[in-house]
Amino acid sequence: MTVYRPELHVTAERGILEGPAGIYRTGAASERVWNMFYQYRPTPDAPSRWGHQQSEEDAFSWVDCNDVIVPVGGEIAVRAGSVSAAGDGVDLYFTSATAAGNTIQVAHVPHVDELCADLDEDTDLDVSAAASRLGAVVEDVAGVSNFRSPCVVPDWDADTDRDDAHDGWLMLAVSGPETAPKPVVLTSGDGRDWTLEGILEFEGETGFDLDASLVAPRIVRLRDEVDDQIRDVLFVTLERDGKDTAVYAVGELRGHTFRVDTPFTIVDHGHDFTRPRNTTYNLVETAKLYERAYLYGFMTNTDRAGDPTKEPNWDAEGWANALTLPRRVTLQGGRIYQVPAPGLPDAVDSTDRARMWAGLCEVAPGSSVVVEVLDENGEPGVVITHSGDQITLDRLDGSPANAALHDEDEDNITVIVDGSTVEVYAGGGSVVMSSRIWPEGGCLGIRSRARGEASISGEWRRGFAARW
Repeated sequence: MTVYRPELHVTAERGILEGPAGIYRTGAASERVWNMFYQYRPTPDAPSRWGHQQSEEDAFSWVDCNDVIVPVGGEIAVRAGSVSAAGDGVDLYFTSATAAGNTIQVAHVPHVDELCADLDEDTDLDVSAAASRLGAVVEDVAGVSNFRSPCVVPDWDADTDRDDAHDGWLMLAVSGPETAPKPVVLTSGDGRDWTLEGILEFEGETGFDLDASLVAPRIVRLRDEVDDQIRDVLFVTLERDGKDTAVYAVGELRGHTFRVDTPFTIVDHGHDFTRPRNTTYNLVETAKLYERAYLYGFMTNTDRAGDPTKEPNWDAEGWANALTLPRRVTLQGGRIYQVPAPGLPDAVDSTDRARMWAGLCEVAPGSSVVVEVLDENGEPGVVITHSGDQITLDRLDGSPANAALHDEDEDNITVIVDGSTVEVYAGGGSVVMSSRIWPEGGCLGIRSRARGEASISGEWRRGFAARW
């Protein structure tokens, strides 16, 4: 019996998941289909390729589909990129890695559903014929080379609420040597022919030392709920001492300069979150343009030089690494707030082993609310502590993760345990923490208690057979 593989999170059916590539959502509210694309290796020695999974109605019921893009010719790997709508189908912008360097290429899928057609149950690594490669769209130019990790935003000028919008399509990518990457900005009128605007620059206080390796740039527009103004939210990942730190800044991108209004802030305060990706979906679905977006990230317990086959689930179940649950993201007063995508409680109830606890709290100074993830023996394997001005996620390994809470944040906690993953949402979504965990025998349940003058005024549990 599997105890490590999540039931609601995306993992590779077999092999090593290496990061998200892009997600595309189609359909009206009653018939939504989520399509998740990700970079993975089917075996430790195999070159990277793109996998694909699909979930109907909610963002948690994933079904493995055919692989989409695999290395051909002289390619040594096919790495992550971006997904954008193209009529009834999608364009897949990916990194083609060869011994001579990287280029950004595009493949077209006329109809997304064809990627899940004619699955061969007798073959683990069936490759779809629905994706047609169209060739390179960004190659070495003007002394800049080795383009990779594209984020593509179609119709960047479609927003009538911004007088000085960008023309046509926008791409953020990474260039230069692997040891000294440089984010760049490119533009296009049709998504095929791209012009280099320049190296990404910053105007204003950034809040972080950006001399560190800056990779995986992603951008999304959001309407601030406080002043109703539309702003650009830039996500980047900082590579430091072999570990990744994902951060975001709020401001406005003009040309290749990002004017910073809110300095870079950590996206997720857990142990194992990196490389956030935003979700592509039709913005007309929202009551107000850009009122929300969806975000997800990569959960890995190993640094870039680490060995994912050291995860307990590799030897036991033949897979490594996971993606986070998709999160609904809003902008409030220059800060992003993240909450689980709709439908999670019912999705938890539909699983065999996932657990969810949510509580409304009142935490007086010097008091705390403690939530414990219990292993099969009823012993704490993870301890989450809300002390009013701070929340701590402790895996009892000597390295707890901490995050500050603001005075205006709500005193609430939501904990989701799914296989070898735990995600914590606190402060009304102002703080999120994602970590990999391996409680002995899996998660038996979640126990909560108030200490000192703290109290739990209401709590809700899903996926539980027992109550503590």
